[in-house]
Amino acid sequence: MNILWVYAHPDARSLNGSLRDAALTQLQADGHTVEQSDLYAMQWNPVVTAEDYAHDPTERFQVATASSTALAAGTQKQDIVAEQQKLLRADAVVLQFPLWWFSMPAIMKGWVDRVFVEGFGYGIRASDGSTRRYGDGMLAGKRAMVVVTMGGSEHTVSPRGINGDLDEMLYPIQHGILFYTGMSVLPPVLVASADRMTESDYAAAESELLQRMKGLHTEEPIPYRTQNGGDYDRRFVLREHIEPEDTGVRVHTIS
Repeated sequence: MNILWVYAHPDARSLNGSLRDAALTQLQADGHTVEQSDLYAMQWNPVVTAEDYAHDPTERFQVATASSTALAAGTQKQDIVAEQQKLLRADAVVLQFPLWWFSMPAIMKGWVDRVFVEGFGYGIRASDGSTRRYGDGMLAGKRAMVVVTMGGSEHTVSPRGINGDLDEMLYPIQHGILFYTGMSVLPPVLVASADRMTESDYAAAESELLQRMKGLHTEEPIPYRTQNGGDYDRRFVLREHIEPEDTGVRVHTIS
């Protein structure tokens, strides 16, 4: 497999850095090809600008239109093009980051903002004019996984934990970015209590991560409902007979 590992932590000597290094070593030993986007090391610019798309600064900057026009014309900035090519080459994409304020670090969100432009990440049209998304799209057929560390204990992100269920916390990333663009999303890897980790804790966390890497190409993905699989009506609302007594993000996963 060709694997793209997108990493967001400012210190390579961190817990995240150690886990990343162990995972990449394991993947390469298993015969996989690995590309990496180490966003802090790359000094990735997370800010969308008109310059990204060679847009005339005297004209109103409509980001979606400007980005899709630049994509079609081949006038995107080269750093954006390079990341899009990495994504197209990848069979699997791993996003690794520490959980900061219940989400990914700003530099990784900026990677998504600048790379997943209209015509590449969204706004993909099928031959009948319908929009390809949620299980379909430019990146359909690829696998994806989130590897996340957090300072709190795993109990705080359980279904009744004070921080909310982990799957619901990561829903905007796993469902709203990865699945939206067509990727099959595997259950996340959580490394909790990162600030209180002992040597034995680290050994256990590394072992779990490496085991999950072994299953990157075989593990069953989260069974999100696809947009065009028949579960949604013409308004993209879940049909009334499906989970009629339930609401919220969990209804978009087949139980």
